[in-house]
Amino acid sequence: MGLRAVISRIYRGEISADIVGKPKIWYSLSGALLILSIAGLLIQGLNFGVEFKGGSVFTFKAQGSSIEQVRGAVTGAGTHEAIVQKAGDDWRITTESLPSERVTEVKANITKELKVPASKVSTQVVGASWGGEIQKKAWQALVVFMILIIGYLSVAFEWRMALAAVVALVHDLIITAGVYAWSGFEVTPATLLGFLTILGYSLYDAVVVFDMIKEVTKPLGPTSRTTYSEAANQALSSTLVRSLNTSLVAILPVGAILFIGTTLFGAGTLKDLSLALFVGMIIGTYSSLCVATPLLVQLKEREPKYKQIRANIARREQSAKRQVRNAKVKAATGPSGDAPADDGPDDDAGDPAEAADGLPTGVTIRKVVQTGPRQQPRRGTRQQRRGGGK
Repeated sequence: MGLRAVISRIYRGEISADIVGKPKIWYSLSGALLILSIAGLLIQGLNFGVEFKGGSVFTFKAQGSSIEQVRGAVTGAGTHEAIVQKAGDDWRITTESLPSERVTEVKANITKELKVPASKVSTQVVGASWGGEIQKKAWQALVVFMILIIGYLSVAFEWRMALAAVVALVHDLIITAGVYAWSGFEVTPATLLGFLTILGYSLYDAVVVFDMIKEVTKPLGPTSRTTYSEAANQALSSTLVRSLNTSLVAILPVGAILFIGTTLFGAGTLKDLSLALFVGMIIGTYSSLCVATPLLVQLKEREPKYKQIRANIARREQSAKRQVRNAKVKAATGPSGDAPADDGPDDDAGDPAEAADGLPTGVTIRKVVQTGPRQQPRRGTRQQRRGGGK
């Protein structure tokens, strides 16, 4: 079967992917991603923007100038660091926090080196206290978001689904933050908006899967022939194509902003938001299917109800195997239950089981099989038999 045929059958739902039955694979992959992300956060760290750590921002238009020329015009005035970004025709340079007299010197040097009028150079000084306030508000928003998620899922579904969803959300946040650390992208308020957006997206995907699982597993009872794991995997397979299609449709425009907009059109102000959305949507789809759902199944399988269902199914399977084995034995021994006749020399020995009837307990009858030729009287030649023994 070709790859196209396999993909077509998966799309039509004719092939069920055993995602729930292989949690070790997904947990190992997630563990590796988490370790790599945490290492990036500890080694590289996040590149916080001026809105968080404070600094001075210079914005102006200088057509025909290169990044090196713009950076040299700013650092030539004595600044120690300069982060240069281009958004369309505008240049945005971020430096450390400068006093007012140093800001004037930088503007004068930009005017001199790049031939930009001083009135066209806008400046902005951001204090570190304002950035700290933004961080505080961001953490508060995240905590409130998590509390609302747990409350909603606990009421609409149950606490096990809420726990699985929260674990998947934390998983998405850490991996996305690790990508930011390794890539060196600047963390801005737009990045925080992207983080909150991917949390909502990941939660939406998890709720869709959980709702289908709840519907499929609701009829399960002691006489069911399907375990919770098998039913959950069926529900996941039925929503797999929809989840992948939704993710693909959402990722394509975000990818266009990230890769095309920032490289061809210089949409630098959007790359922080688009990177968070691009990575978060991919990881969110993966975590909803391969992290949250297997974790939920493992939690549910510990309940006495579903333990009993699994035990009943195992007992019925064992009984069915025993019946098949007995049927094979009966077919081999014949419809009457007697052993098949043997044309060998031990026909007259009888059946030991039949001979043992009526014997006292402890008496064992052994069946002796003759291995040599039978000792029979000589019958004479044919002529002697015809001649009456002559």
